[in-house]
Amino acid sequence: MFSILRPYIFSLDPEVAHDLAIKSLKANILPKSFFKVDDEEMLETTLFGNIISNPIGLAAGFDKSAEVYNSLFKFGFGFIEVGTVTPKQQLGNPKPRIFRLEKDQALINRLGFNNHGSEIISKRISNNHPEGFLGINIGPNKETENKEKDYYICLSRLSMFAGYITINISSPNTEGLRDFHDQGELKKLLTGLNKIINEKKIECPIAIKISPDIKDEEISKIVDLVSSHNIKGIVVSNTTDSNRDNLSDIKKHEVGGLSGQPLKDISTNLIKRFYKETKGKIKIIGVGGVDSGRSAYEKITAGADAVQLYTGMVYKGPGIVKEIKKDLVSILKKENIKNISEAVGINA
Repeated sequence: MFSILRPYIFSLDPEVAHDLAIKSLKANILPKSFFKVDDEEMLETTLFGNIISNPIGLAAGFDKSAEVYNSLFKFGFGFIEVGTVTPKQQLGNPKPRIFRLEKDQALINRLGFNNHGSEIISKRISNNHPEGFLGINIGPNKETENKEKDYYICLSRLSMFAGYITINISSPNTEGLRDFHDQGELKKLLTGLNKIINEKKIECPIAIKISPDIKDEEISKIVDLVSSHNIKGIVVSNTTDSNRDNLSDIKKHEVGGLSGQPLKDISTNLIKRFYKETKGKIKIIGVGGVDSGRSAYEKITAGADAVQLYTGMVYKGPGIVKEIKKDLVSILKKENIKNISEAVGINA
């Protein structure tokens, strides 16, 4: 059905198309059984101590305000990450702010954390219990005077509703956010987060989402800090505000974060580096260019315990999850691997 509808969808402004998708998903009419595949039990794995049906997740950015996660679980995702959620509701950056680069199978966005805010979203999740493993991605408001405090507010308000919380320090669309990659700034943030966790007795696992544009020498410093501050996961990686030279589409110079196929090898290589540094002791979620079973398998064998997609679903539709699962089962059988968890890091 998506292949029939795609020309119409792609004739619309990307954000209009996205809003239409959210409205459609609120109907929640698709049967979950439609997205199942044979021998799917081979894909069952664990993430942050929770058993999930498969390692394919939806990245933050699609369901920003946690409106349709239960409809999305029906597509066959093993887990879903909503957000980025900020303490207060905000509109984000001026439109237009999403651009399709069809020739490159990519997107550029400069949305700027548009969402309904932590109070509304916490009530929404409280009233609509997640039917799967739900992560919540958090970040600071654009006009905040204290970014660290914004993370603390969101963590305190949302952790009770989340399977895990992702600390987003890597969006290129919020000024100063990537300053948290600095060793001193990151240590200060993680120390503050641990203080809140201890004071409020928060048991929710914490992950940190990093930029693909970091320098090699920063990797070991980030791993040292993450390891010493009880962070359970690293999401590798967010969108890139670089890497435009080899793109074909005329929109390649739009300001914002680039996602999709151009990010695939960059994020996979970064996953390998982080896996070697963490020695498998910290969960890695691989993001960037996942749109097939093969690309998901590459990230898993590079060291990712699970993967996330977003741009791939924009181009290939909701059936992409079923296709990835089917392809992964086929690859595992061919490689004589009984369960997907056995493939983690074998090519790192």
